[in-house]
Amino acid sequence: MTILNSIWRKLTNTKALEKSSGCLETQFFETVYRVSYLTGISMADEDIPYLIYSSVVKLLIFLLIVGEFWHLATEVTSFDEMADMVNITVIQYIAIFRYRSMLYHKDVYKKLAISMESQYFDISTKERRDVVDYWVKRNANNVKLLLVLGNCTLIAWFLYPLVDDLEYNVFIGIRLPFPYYSPVCYAFVYLLLLIVFSYISHFVMANDLIMQAHLLHMVCQFDVLCNCFENLMEDCAKGFKGIDRESLLANANYREVFKARLGDMITQHRYILDHAMELRHTLSGPMLGQLAASGTLICFIGYQATTSGAYNITKCLMSLFYLCYNLLVFYIICRWCEEISVQSQRVGEAVYCSNWECGASNIPGVKVSLLMVITRANKPLTLTAGGVYDLSLMTFSSILKTSYSALTLLLRLKSTE
Repeated sequence: MTILNSIWRKLTNTKALEKSSGCLETQFFETVYRVSYLTGISMADEDIPYLIYSSVVKLLIFLLIVGEFWHLATEVTSFDEMADMVNITVIQYIAIFRYRSMLYHKDVYKKLAISMESQYFDISTKERRDVVDYWVKRNANNVKLLLVLGNCTLIAWFLYPLVDDLEYNVFIGIRLPFPYYSPVCYAFVYLLLLIVFSYISHFVMANDLIMQAHLLHMVCQFDVLCNCFENLMEDCAKGFKGIDRESLLANANYREVFKARLGDMITQHRYILDHAMELRHTLSGPMLGQLAASGTLICFIGYQATTSGAYNITKCLMSLFYLCYNLLVFYIICRWCEEISVQSQRVGEAVYCSNWECGASNIPGVKVSLLMVITRANKPLTLTAGGVYDLSLMTFSSILKTSYSALTLLLRLKSTE
């Protein structure tokens, strides 16, 4: 395992880690940066060898998509074949659309990645460091789960043409400008397609990893801010040991410390909200496409898994892995977008639980500031898909129900043939 880890780090020695703003950015985004580097889409590496490598990868992906579209336009004659092509191409097209949006807003994404280095982001206590560690671990576990599930899907995808009854079959529908129906040509084409399809698959996974890392990064910031508000008086009292609370509130120095601390936290709250609104703006269009793609894929992959089980167990297994991956990605997006909404609203509850009733609200200017934060937090931050659908677990369940209804209709039509 140590040798594999060393090889992995050697192959993915990206400059994004060298340019990292600090350990917090590295903790959340290291795996994302390394996977992006390997798939040729790193935006931090601009040396000539890497640019050549990246250009070759993107060219091969483009040619693969052209071959798939050519096959779809000229050779697909049945609904089953069309369902297979939809399963392959839709996720690729939406990943490219999301990647283009990310390139266009790359400055925004970089700003979001370094946002924890704000001077107002306070993790000076063990409790808040534990909060950060918790979300770092959640992020790492999700990353591993996505990569494992995605690569298991690929393995099954690559194997099923080798065990079916068709001669010279490949694992994707594609039209090539030359025949490959001989053992030597077939082996060459199969290996080439395996390499290129692995790249485009990991390109899709890299986009999903970037998305979930940024969402959890923001959830973590809200959670830490809530802890800061809940422990506001205790944090301010650390430099005034041996003084009871009533005397503290009468102490002019303590009042100044309290007001300065509250001002920093309000600034941090505004800072997080500004970043969240930028993220909402950049995600709106791509997430609308993601919702449409997820609903379509869940329906057609379910159809493929149901109809292929009778004659090709390996293809059925591949479809089930692929379905699980798409469900997981869709769930993660909706789950963490809803968590951002919950945490943004929880800020108001944290302010209310900051022991203001013990006399802190009598400090000049404090009462108005606390009311402003509570008022702002009462309207939860909601990330949307195109301004049409809220990204939440309710939307997730709604899309699942719609996809299941469409799947039932397709299977009923299939049974009447």
